[in-house]
Amino acid sequence: MMDLLNNIVTSKEQTSQPEPIIITFLHSRNPEAMKKLRNYYTQSHHQQHSSSELVTKHRKWVFPVAIIVSLFSLSSFLFIAAATLTSPDTTRYFPFPLSSTKSSTTLPPSSLFVESKLHPLPPPSSPSSPPRFAYLVSGSAGHGPAIKRTLAALYHPRNRYVVHLDLESSPEERGDLTRHVEGHVMFRRFRNVRMVSKANLVTYRGPTMVANTLHAAAIALTEFDDWDWFINLSASDYPLVTQDDLLHTFSNLPRDLNFIDHTSDIGWKDHQRARPIIIDPGLYMTKKQDVFWITQRRSRPTAFKLFTGSAWMVLSRSFIDYCIWGWDNLPRTVLMYYTNFISSPEGYFHTVICNAQEFRNTTVNSDLHFISWDNPPKQHPHYLTLADMQEMVDSNAPFARKFHGDDPVLDKIDGELLSRGPGMVVPGGWCIGSSKNGSDPCSIIGNTTDLRPGPGSKRLETLFTSLLSEENFRSKQCV
Repeated sequence: MMDLLNNIVTSKEQTSQPEPIIITFLHSRNPEAMKKLRNYYTQSHHQQHSSSELVTKHRKWVFPVAIIVSLFSLSSFLFIAAATLTSPDTTRYFPFPLSSTKSSTTLPPSSLFVESKLHPLPPPSSPSSPPRFAYLVSGSAGHGPAIKRTLAALYHPRNRYVVHLDLESSPEERGDLTRHVEGHVMFRRFRNVRMVSKANLVTYRGPTMVANTLHAAAIALTEFDDWDWFINLSASDYPLVTQDDLLHTFSNLPRDLNFIDHTSDIGWKDHQRARPIIIDPGLYMTKKQDVFWITQRRSRPTAFKLFTGSAWMVLSRSFIDYCIWGWDNLPRTVLMYYTNFISSPEGYFHTVICNAQEFRNTTVNSDLHFISWDNPPKQHPHYLTLADMQEMVDSNAPFARKFHGDDPVLDKIDGELLSRGPGMVVPGGWCIGSSKNGSDPCSIIGNTTDLRPGPGSKRLETLFTSLLSEENFRSKQCV
């Protein structure tokens, strides 16, 4: 295996544009091999960035000496200003490096367009600690208890959480959930759970669902600046693995991967979703109403290609930065288009990521969910019960949906897959207390970077080995 790995790395180093070789790194199940692959992946990004800086430095010598002298004082001022702006207190406000250097193969020397000078933050190099997830957990009227349970099942001190209960819920229900978040011993200690105080009106199938997701992502970027992936879930979702399982497995992955189920073969959605024009009253009303159609229809766009897929996804920090800042305007343009698109959550992020050159090759075609659909699929999936338990486990997926909030299958998942006691969070390597006689092991807290992966991590390894295989990874990106 190591000989094969050396051959792969050597051959890639000889190319001018190294391609991330993540399609093989999980096959080896060899920690040394996986470490070497991760190091190669991050080094290749660093080498490209370093070479682009060298090219730019060489270009500076072609300017006339007279111009350099006349602008010397101004350059000095800008250098000092840039150093100030990139100090630890201010870097979080910039989603891109202030340097405008780019490879000569992608940036014309005389380019005057600001879009060509901006690019997403590179993946962190050689991360020394486990990653962090930023979760959005959202619900509507009556979902307060389900959100509390889902939060407990998802909780880990390293992660960040944004909780939203939409405007259809009563002020009393939102107040109860706010008090739960503010009063929970663990949440209060680590201060990593945020309740959206100004609730949004979210219309099912409307663009307000996309707006709410972008709102939560913006909160995550503003309130927490140290996470790696953004995961959107609803009150009807539930994890099938512990957070230690998930963090351990994602520690072996490049941090610019995006797990998003997608296809350009939209089929029947062309006639029923792409052509009609809908209006979402949730954009301008204070009471929830269903979307409505207008009589005029429209043609397929030609400025970008439509993609569709699952509304549930795991998105990288760099892609979320791009969607919020939108420095080449594609995210905003696509958002305007999807404002009048039925079920826009099943198309917006998919269309943006597959039309953005810098992100289209980071996609993994999966939503990491177990969902039971009719064939052909109807508007809603089945609600999962005890009868679906084995199929859920066999899917190796880290999440499943939809569940009724009090279904007995959730108790079975808590007991058999998560080891979660009633009213407790899921224990992990950071919990060093005793669990005897029903005690909460997380009442005593150790090192939050210590992970204790269990059987769920083996299932995830099997899943990712398949998703990142040669036959499933590159061949299924944005097609």
